[in-house]
Amino acid sequence: MIVEINYWAVLVAAVASMVIGFLWYGPIFGKLWIRLSGFTAEQISAGKTKSMGGTYMISFFGSLAMSYVLAHALIFASEYLQIFGLTAGLTAAFWNWFGFVMPVTLSNVLWEGKSWKLWVLGNGYYLVSLSVMGMILSVWN
Repeated sequence: MIVEINYWAVLVAAVASMVIGFLWYGPIFGKLWIRLSGFTAEQISAGKTKSMGGTYMISFFGSLAMSYVLAHALIFASEYLQIFGLTAGLTAAFWNWFGFVMPVTLSNVLWEGKSWKLWVLGNGYYLVSLSVMGMILSVWN
């Protein structure tokens, strides 16, 4: 079986993930994230003066990889569960978040001593981001 992937949809979904991340950790929950992460005003200022191009580029490649893998999971979910459209996109997104992102990020709380609130904030982003990517990938095939 040949798996056909819409690479434009993968690209747009990755860009959408970056936009959601910008909004999530900026105007929507930025101040809360800074407080829960324990950053100081000096650290934030120093971060703003650094060149962020490389950081954003690496982050974009991560989003691109996640979108590409989600596209494959969506094809599998559609065939296996016989669900299509937005339902398939949201279902694939949820189960990938629940099975991969959520358990892996638990180590941030369990081993690194991060707060549960920070974990919920970060996982909320991943769930929303994967859901939007799943919707884009599922309707644009």
